[in-house]
Amino acid sequence: MNFLSWVAIAAVVAVLIQISSSSENQETPSEAVKIIELPGQPKVNFQQFSGYITVDEKQDRALFYYLVESEIEPASKPLVLWLNGGCSSIGAGAFSEHGPFRPSGDILVRNEYSWNKEANMLYLETPAGVGFSYSANSSYYKVVDDEMTARDNFVFLQRWFAKFPEYKNRGFFIAGESYAGHYVPQLALLIVQSNKDKQFNLKGIALGNPLLEFTTDFNSRAMFLWSHGLITDSTYVAFTSVCNFTRYVSESFRFSVSSVCVGVMDQVSREVSQYVDQYDVTLDVCLSSLQAQSKALTRPQYEHKIDVCVRDETYIYLNRKHVQKALHARLVGVTNWSICSKVIHYKLLNLEIPTVPILCSLIQSGIRVMVYSGDQDSIIPLTGSRTLVHGLAKELGLNTTVTYRVWFAQKQVGGWTQVYGDILSFATIRGASHEVPFSQPERSLVLFNAFLEGKTLPTAL
Repeated sequence: MNFLSWVAIAAVVAVLIQISSSSENQETPSEAVKIIELPGQPKVNFQQFSGYITVDEKQDRALFYYLVESEIEPASKPLVLWLNGGCSSIGAGAFSEHGPFRPSGDILVRNEYSWNKEANMLYLETPAGVGFSYSANSSYYKVVDDEMTARDNFVFLQRWFAKFPEYKNRGFFIAGESYAGHYVPQLALLIVQSNKDKQFNLKGIALGNPLLEFTTDFNSRAMFLWSHGLITDSTYVAFTSVCNFTRYVSESFRFSVSSVCVGVMDQVSREVSQYVDQYDVTLDVCLSSLQAQSKALTRPQYEHKIDVCVRDETYIYLNRKHVQKALHARLVGVTNWSICSKVIHYKLLNLEIPTVPILCSLIQSGIRVMVYSGDQDSIIPLTGSRTLVHGLAKELGLNTTVTYRVWFAQKQVGGWTQVYGDILSFATIRGASHEVPFSQPERSLVLFNAFLEGKTLPTAL
């Protein structure tokens, strides 16, 4: 995933399945979209569903979703909507991070730390044009902005709940990462503002390494790279005083990058090198991703079984015709599924609009907010997120109820956390990347469970 793809904005989910029916044999929504079995998957005891929800009939715009029911007592577990920031929620969230399976050659292997152990997981490909979601009217792709995406996501939810009414009375949460720092709060705000008939039961939102405020988040990048030894002292000085990262990105959006910024960014790139994954500066890279998509993947091996080539595996798997058929998915206007959109032109200036004020409004409405950070991510470093959460708590007058301390998972330090009141929390995940569940699946599951139950993270070994 390159930087511009990430900067673009994320993707996820759902288009309306046209359910065939007759007077003699009426199919229910669940029967119409149930996945019998994904190619190569092991036997499981939970149900899966997928399909499309139309969000704009005139434009023939539809979002694709993938629902994985909880492994244990799904009727008693909450529903969690997952939104990836910038790219496919199916390819990233479901098949690379916290879904029940991960592709490995011709088969799917179980993820023993899947989040559907704790919740019913709904993965949404959004906006249209990402993953399997689409717009039949290609003019839609010319300018896709946050407001349009939030509206489509809201319509999707309304229509999805109409298809699956059994989920209406359960606790509902929204989670996401990266540019979902815009998507999740914006959708949550629409829910709060239009929830007069209590059609949603929104309890809280969780944001992983989220973009919340352009200047604070992006300019924390220089300190992170320098403190981790990726750039020299002189480059750090240039990156903070000659041309900082927000200036460079802002100039890029306006197609007017100054020569001084080009010089600084070239210097940063040379020192960091293309062989460092800036989404996790301590993790090795998948060499095939740097060279070309390939079935002959070059994987470093790890005791904790992190497959750094899982993105390549997912690309191959989701482009198989029989897999797309099993998923009830189709390609519209593109020849291949890709994890990041190749057709959308995002309104990139949206990145400069802060979403912290939206978080403030949500908290005042009683919605719990958790912000968590993988501490090896240089794209949206933990230092910026921690500063923004602390500032938000101060603005709201929230007292610190859990002072900054370590938390534990599997008898090891899982990270650090701080809680404000009983409604706002911040946590780091030790050794985790921009996509926390990918690199630290065990610790992310502990954090996810605490978030759903509204509990503080474990204090003891």
